[in-house]
Amino acid sequence: MVYKMGLPKKIKKDINLIPKKEGLPRRIEMLDMINEHGTFLPKSILHEDLDRGFLDFVKNDLETISEGQKIPVIDIIMTTQNWSNFTKTWEFQNLDKNPEPPFVTTIRNPEVKYGSLPSLLWTIPNRRQYYYASVPTWDGERKGYDVYTIPQPVPVDITYSVKIVCNRMRELNKFNKKVIEKFSSRQAYTNVKGHYIPIIMNEISDESVMDIEKRRYYIQSYGFTLMGFLIDEDEFEVKPAVSRVLQLIETDTKKVKSKKIKNETLPSPSLSFNFENNDGSTSQQLKYTANLTVESKINITSYYVYINGLFYGSNSTIIQVNNGDTLQIDIQKLTIGESSQMNLAIELI
Repeated sequence: MVYKMGLPKKIKKDINLIPKKEGLPRRIEMLDMINEHGTFLPKSILHEDLDRGFLDFVKNDLETISEGQKIPVIDIIMTTQNWSNFTKTWEFQNLDKNPEPPFVTTIRNPEVKYGSLPSLLWTIPNRRQYYYASVPTWDGERKGYDVYTIPQPVPVDITYSVKIVCNRMRELNKFNKKVIEKFSSRQAYTNVKGHYIPIIMNEISDESVMDIEKRRYYIQSYGFTLMGFLIDEDEFEVKPAVSRVLQLIETDTKKVKSKKIKNETLPSPSLSFNFENNDGSTSQQLKYTANLTVESKINITSYYVYINGLFYGSNSTIIQVNNGDTLQIDIQKLTIGESSQMNLAIELI
């Protein structure tokens, strides 16, 4: 008995000599893709963008070839209302103007539920604005910065049904093999305006109709959930930060006897900012001129400093304040839901 070894049908002719980027270089490459030919702010992602991203996923990632021909994919989201209108201009139809299988169609469920994306699972109420970037500006005379802030994206779960209609089992098997291989892991991804959106597969069901007098049509439905998020560019805010300031100080050469200051008027040697469980921002009005130095932080990963509502800096170790200034500190917590504290040493000027 002679055994024959199977040979691969496709032979790789070209080998990529440049290795793919991983880790930090890959994240930098993804950030460049997001900001390419755009502004310093991310682009909007709305429902129609997520629909387009899922359709591109079905067309490109689930592309199936049977007997040397690609199974056609309807390039719109189908509903019961636009199905009759679409069949009038059908691109793949027979001489009787009827749809000619095989083909793949996508149907979206109308309801959109609040999302379950793990990275956006924990949120802060009221969708406050968050610091995104500081962009340098120049008006011809003064150099300054603009502070870009955006609200937290809203996660959404959108359910789709991808159906293949065919009259031969081999076409159904090829499409099923393509889907099973793509979702051999828990999820697959689609690219929507530079953001990688996860897709998970829910269930597979058979909707074939058996009729002895007519030709058998196989209809198999695949349920998917796209775990996306919504970003609306109308909610972005740009605020001017502190520009370069020139301070002039006049001094008097006359000797003036210093007055004794009562102990009760002197401030304490340190200043504390306490953040409760769900608080991420607090402020205090100061009644002295001093240099504040950050001594310790508890449950704080990063922080942003504002003086009189103007952005001062991020993670600043020394903060200069004047009498009557309102000092505001916004933080990002290491463990959400627990209290945080920041202690600053006071050096009077």
